Amino acid sequence: MRTTHTCGELNRTHLGREVRLSGWVHRMRDHGGVFFIDLRDRYGITQLVLNPQVSPEAHAIAATVRPEFVISAWGTVVERPEGTVNPKLATGEIEAKVSRLEILSESKTPPFPIADDVQVNEEIRLKHRYLDLRRPKMLRNVILRHKVTLAARNYLSEQRFLEIETPILTKSTPEGARDYLVPSRIEPGSFYALPQSPQLLKQLLMIAGMDKYFQISRCFRDEDLRADRQPEFTQIDMEMSFAEQDDIFRVVEGLMRACFKAGLDIEIETPFPRMRYGDALDRYGTDKPDTRYGLLLHDVTELARQSSYEVFRSAIEKGGVVKGIRLPGCARYSRKNIDDLAAFASGFGARGLSHVKVEEAGLSSPLVKFFEASVLQALTREAEVGNGDLLILTAGEKQKVNLALGAVRTKVAAEERLIPDGHFSFLWVVDFPLFAWNEEEQRFDSEHHPFTAPNEEDIPLLDTDPLKVRSASYDLVLNGIEVGSGSVRIHNAEVQKKIFRLLKLTEEEINDRFGFFTEALQYGTPPHAGIAPGLDRIIRIMAGADSIRDVIAFPKTQKAADLMTGSPSRVSDRQLKELQLKIVE
Repeated sequence: MRTTHTCGELNRTHLGREVRLSGWVHRMRDHGGVFFIDLRDRYGITQLVLNPQVSPEAHAIAATVRPEFVISAWGTVVERPEGTVNPKLATGEIEAKVSRLEILSESKTPPFPIADDVQVNEEIRLKHRYLDLRRPKMLRNVILRHKVTLAARNYLSEQRFLEIETPILTKSTPEGARDYLVPSRIEPGSFYALPQSPQLLKQLLMIAGMDKYFQISRCFRDEDLRADRQPEFTQIDMEMSFAEQDDIFRVVEGLMRACFKAGLDIEIETPFPRMRYGDALDRYGTDKPDTRYGLLLHDVTELARQSSYEVFRSAIEKGGVVKGIRLPGCARYSRKNIDDLAAFASGFGARGLSHVKVEEAGLSSPLVKFFEASVLQALTREAEVGNGDLLILTAGEKQKVNLALGAVRTKVAAEERLIPDGHFSFLWVVDFPLFAWNEEEQRFDSEHHPFTAPNEEDIPLLDTDPLKVRSASYDLVLNGIEVGSGSVRIHNAEVQKKIFRLLKLTEEEINDRFGFFTEALQYGTPPHAGIAPGLDRIIRIMAGADSIRDVIAFPKTQKAADLMTGSPSRVSDRQLKELQLKIVE
């Protein structure tokens, strides 16, 4: 063995013990001819002491080492001299007096220090990801991910779920983002697809009688990327037979309890609150509200109707709304601050912002001349605005007003530091619409996916008014981020075909894309439901990271490139010829 102990293990109980440690040179110091080396591995740091009087040979070798060299040291555990104890280290009371030293591997000077408090371009970090992962923060994220993944497996196994792998090479059944396609050498001109999710496969497992399925599932989507998107990502995928919405909620809430206990030693309070989709939009301006803070949206349309302000009156006459949001303590905002906020809101569809300041001297607003004093006072009361607060108002189409004020809410909460640290706020959002109208293509789109069951009460509306049909779907939201989405599934072949037809799929398209699935539905399909919490997003929030790239060992950039390996890359003409493919410039 090249080690007897890790670099985070030794303490006073090991005094006098002969040990061998191996790891990376984290730091080296020369104190009057005596070398001190901080030796690092994944478990911690141990201080090595190399005194020429103890071992001239080891001391001579130590003079040649540099940061990130890999070394192995033999020595004796001794107590640190008085006044040199480092309480920040688990090994801070001891050091190893080295008698023999061996260089196992040399290192070039790294392009950035292996430390957390270093500002370095992310592209450089990603190009040298194997070095980036040595940093303590990144190591903590990897360990956190391991703990959470293990806790998920253990919990679901205890709940009698079976972990079942599904194929990576599968059939292209596009119903969301673009598929990644893989050409077949055996059948030229034909393609596999990498799964966007194991959706149909896990439903087929329910038909197969597997009862409770889960998988730490790799998924692939060829889509534009953001901080919380990657071309390949991981879900805690699950499905249950004979299950309803409440059954899924119970299992997932227990799962989150187990994951947060294992990862952060935090007790998560359950059950999670529930909110209707429409209420979320009306009160928070988004279907994934961050409920760690207030700043609710207030509908003041009826009060605004009593004003002579043309902007408000015109919007109301066209069927629009006037809504406002209280910004606590923001009466101090200058005209420029408010103009900047209006410019920001315009990016989300707002046609300008009006404002009312509540100050010691009274109300201050350009709207004063358009409202009777009593109505303006009633408006501020309705929006729960107090002294020192700023009321922001906007008018227009309800959807755009909600979106714009929701964005303002999020922006101001962050800038004014209204979001509590270390708090995890879960929420179930329910009662989504089953369809959205695609204006460009003049057809319905699935709000969730085409295998989502309609609310049983609304099934008759499929024939008369599909946009009023609610779905039996649900989203799990954590701190304003959707971390899981699921639904009760359609288990009746005729209902499934009806949904496909409403989505304007022809019989030929239904048979070509989903024929294997609609046939399977005819062989005794149990009612079933499922969900797929996003592991990357959950770990990102738990770790307090800015991007899921910081919680994935080897991620891609926002242009879906792997800077470390240089992929995607060209392939040889021979490979293309084998696949009967040709690159057209």
